[in-house]
Amino acid sequence: MIVTRRHLLAGAGGVAALALTDLGIAPAFAAQLRAIGIQLYTVRDLFQKDPVATLEAIAKIGYREVEYGGGGYDAMDHAMLRRTTDRLGLKAPSAHISYDALLQHFDQSVTMAKTLGADTVVLPYMTDEHRTEAGWNAALPNIARFGADLKKAGLGFAYHNHDFEFTIKPGGVSLYDRLVKETDPALVKLELDLYWAVHAGEDPKALIERLGPRLYAYHVKDMRADRSMTAVGQGTIDFGALFKLRAGAGVRHFYVENDQAPAPYLPDITTSYRTLRALRF
Repeated sequence: MIVTRRHLLAGAGGVAALALTDLGIAPAFAAQLRAIGIQLYTVRDLFQKDPVATLEAIAKIGYREVEYGGGGYDAMDHAMLRRTTDRLGLKAPSAHISYDALLQHFDQSVTMAKTLGADTVVLPYMTDEHRTEAGWNAALPNIARFGADLKKAGLGFAYHNHDFEFTIKPGGVSLYDRLVKETDPALVKLELDLYWAVHAGEDPKALIERLGPRLYAYHVKDMRADRSMTAVGQGTIDFGALFKLRAGAGVRHFYVENDQAPAPYLPDITTSYRTLRALRF
């Protein structure tokens, strides 16, 4: 979760600091991320070969949350994975589950998410056939239904973006804007991938301000000057400036991700973790 100024007001001086905050005057401390997470797609090659050892390495680095995605996790022993994360003190608040799996194997997807300990299902990716006006028109009612049915099952639901949702604009309206407008904010939250939004040419500050209460989580990956991905802190995105925006105060999770993390992977995710651990904003 994001540590807002209000969360930090406990103890001596809290009332005075709150008064300053409400007057728009910054108190003399900075917020810090507490539970830093990682999207397991970043280490998918390691995870597929040895999920237990990979989770152990992630916990040793200092991560306290994982988000399932990739690496063949959906075909693994989910009870075993849950025992492993429990043993290591890791939480798994969310899991990426594909559109087709939710459409064709909804009950099994719910059981898997709950077994892993997740309270939220995230739709991670829409393939090419959905990236047209007709394809998006067909998909949006299903996305809305996923949110409603998952709520009935006791789970939250969020959509994770790439760049195409912003850049494809049938009739001048982006697929992302249509998703936001045509789904229920109470049922379809947003996991904002900051890299892909910036890659698409979006102003991330303006986007966060606009999406506000719908934001569930951030995917935190950095961008080099040539627009390629890199470990957090090795690129050009000012995450501190984004994390301190009041509009994003409801963001619950901060997941490091690097789709293109170089082997042997662990140094890359260690750099990202240490950068975020040291971040003050």
